[in-house]
Amino acid sequence: MKVEVLTSPACSNCKVLENMLENLGLPYDLIDVTEKPEYLTKYPIFVAPGLVIDGKLVFSGVPKIKDLKKIIQ
Repeated sequence: MKVEVLTSPACSNCKVLENMLENLGLPYDLIDVTEKPEYLTKYPIFVAPGLVIDGKLVFSGVPKIKDLKKIIQ
């Protein structure tokens, strides 16, 4: 499973999602959309963070932990 977190500078909610993923033991790649704007074309998020799993945008914003657990199992 490939997990990517779409983030922006000074995004406090991004840290929340990163901590959730770390607590679940999921490795992820952090993508700063200000440095890689092509990600916004592919995954149009209006609120950071965005969570992409296996090339599909599954959440925009911070998901509830129960919803995150459902999607990764």
